Amino acid sequence: MNNIKLLPALLSFAEVANQQSFTGAAKQLGMSKSAVSQQVKRLELHIGQQLLSRHTRGMSLTTAGAKLLGRCELLQDQVNLAFAELSANQEEPSGTFALTIPHSCERDIVIPALNQLCIEFPRLKPKLVVSDEPMDLIQAKMDVSIYGGELKDSNYRALPIGSAREILCATPAYVLKNGPIEKLQHLSNIKWISAPWQNTQRALYDTRAESEKINLNVDVFASSNTLPSAVDLVMHRMGVALFPEFAVQSQLASGQMIRVLPSYQGRQWPFYLVHRFQGEKPIHITRFYQLVKHFFVKAKAA
Repeated sequence: MNNIKLLPALLSFAEVANQQSFTGAAKQLGMSKSAVSQQVKRLELHIGQQLLSRHTRGMSLTTAGAKLLGRCELLQDQVNLAFAELSANQEEPSGTFALTIPHSCERDIVIPALNQLCIEFPRLKPKLVVSDEPMDLIQAKMDVSIYGGELKDSNYRALPIGSAREILCATPAYVLKNGPIEKLQHLSNIKWISAPWQNTQRALYDTRAESEKINLNVDVFASSNTLPSAVDLVMHRMGVALFPEFAVQSQLASGQMIRVLPSYQGRQWPFYLVHRFQGEKPIHITRFYQLVKHFFVKAKAA
């Protein structure tokens, strides 16, 4: 089946979904609102499924629409990148692409992003260092790093990826054995597991009153210098921990781990892609940044 003719419809649909508006999409695409609407209708007719659900509050994606949007966003980025590459008159990137990342971003964000990057730039050779300890890019001979937390002053360039909140996690077996965790005072009776960036203090925020911050001094039962090991400690029913929400999505989805005290959350962590290029970024750095942002959002929504 030749689907090439549907490319304009796919790009129009992606813009409507991102703008949450036919009018906004039309303005961004330089088209009339009716032309954009026709493109989306054409796409829905072709695949035989509704992609957008219209209602009094605006519109939302159907299940099929949400699945298709992820592909369309990658397609849109590739189209933009193709023209950027031509205008910059750059050769195809090749050689080692060295990067350092925290464990929390490894499986669901960076690995899928690297896979797609190497499909588009097959002459690249990724060299990946996974560490929860920050590294100096020049001393470590790295091209980029992904950094979680407030940035320190440096000569490197930082591009925002997104942010993620810490959530309280335990296994159902731990809760069953040690009793429910339904009130703040119950936290004084739990065994705390510490991730690499944590110490004996925890900051919690009431989700019903975002400005309300509660500082806890905790007695740490077990700690680890890597996030995967800290997750394993919790998975072995040894205690409770605050983890970035996207880092434990698979455990939560499978029921191996549950959120406890869901009315409270931990810190909001900003994430950045940091690179050492002072002038214009190489094309593969720009593309990697786009892909990381895409999979970061996808991981949070899982």
